[in-house]
Amino acid sequence: MQTTLAPEYQNTPDGQAAEAILRKCVHCGFCTATCPTYQLLGDELDGPRGRIYLMKQVLEGQEPTRKTQMHLDRCLTCRNCESTCPSGVDYGHLVDIGRKLVDAKVPRPVTETAVRWALKEGLPSPLFGPAMALGQLVRPLLPASLKNKVPARQDAGVWPKATHVRKMLMLAGCVQPAMSPNINSATARMLDAASVQVIVAPKAGCCGAVKFHLNDQDGGKAEMRANIDAWWPHVEQGVEALVMNASGCGVTVKEYGHILRDDPAYAAKAARISALTKDLSELLPSLVPGLRGKVQTAGQPALVFHPPCTLQHGQKLKGGVEQHLAALGFSVRIADNESHLCCGSAGTYSVLNPQISYQLRDRKLENLAPQHAEVIISANIGCITHLQSGTDTPVRHWVEILDASLSV
Repeated sequence: MQTTLAPEYQNTPDGQAAEAILRKCVHCGFCTATCPTYQLLGDELDGPRGRIYLMKQVLEGQEPTRKTQMHLDRCLTCRNCESTCPSGVDYGHLVDIGRKLVDAKVPRPVTETAVRWALKEGLPSPLFGPAMALGQLVRPLLPASLKNKVPARQDAGVWPKATHVRKMLMLAGCVQPAMSPNINSATARMLDAASVQVIVAPKAGCCGAVKFHLNDQDGGKAEMRANIDAWWPHVEQGVEALVMNASGCGVTVKEYGHILRDDPAYAAKAARISALTKDLSELLPSLVPGLRGKVQTAGQPALVFHPPCTLQHGQKLKGGVEQHLAALGFSVRIADNESHLCCGSAGTYSVLNPQISYQLRDRKLENLAPQHAEVIISANIGCITHLQSGTDTPVRHWVEILDASLSV
């Protein structure tokens, strides 16, 4: 797609990066067929191809409007379109640029600005944990819209104390320790059973995704740099990997090298961090042999797996969880229909676009239901919480199921 950049975007990093991405687009429309928002709304401008045209117009000098902003806001950034694009269009990076340029020119209403500020400052804040604990205490009294975002209180269990030669870093995350603390401790116990020691750097916080995708890109980059500083001493000491058990965080940290590529002080370190980052499921092939004799699968519940978009599209990791859990004796199914589509969680999307988000949630649960599973498993805290708000069937992280099956 030929693009003639407006003078204000010529010779700028954002303009050059966007133009290079746009050149790959042949406007074939394959992306439209797999876009969740287009399937729901039926508007070309609520699909990737339409949004690409909107961003192209802005880059060529056309003034964006609130309507432009709305269509970009409605994008889930699920990146399903990337998985079906025959030309390799890097839509995820393009929409980050497009939103940044549009928001610089289109002011938001005061209420909308306040909500977005509260999300980007509140979720990564140290105060989020106490606020969540208070919410869990009064959960029965909360209206449904808030109760959906406040999971029942969970016991984290025991953190292993053994030391091992193999050591891996793990990001605790900003919301996961408060919302579902057992995911992190289950990860540590599972890796301990495979003779791997988990290290958590206390000064590492939010991965930066919340602020970055709410268009506080400078704030997101600051959090990324802080994490690199917290992890770097361990990297120098030779940790084997930086393991991620929330695929939304994992896809972001894997892109540190791209996001900070123009930062002279951090570019090389960011690239190294990205190279070390592994989703927990990527470790399973090397862990299965050591775990096989320690797992008791008799009496385990029937499982159906919802692969998060950040895992299957963002990180391009498909089939690993099902394959390797099956190798350990678990029965894991996926939905027969639309397993590739987003559940509607998408970070803060379920707060900012609740109507679309809940439609996608219910559609996802309808497609999972025919598997008659006793437990739904996933790999991202956002998906887990969002799906649980629409079903009585327990929704867990797959590592919690694996941890519970360990006999030692």
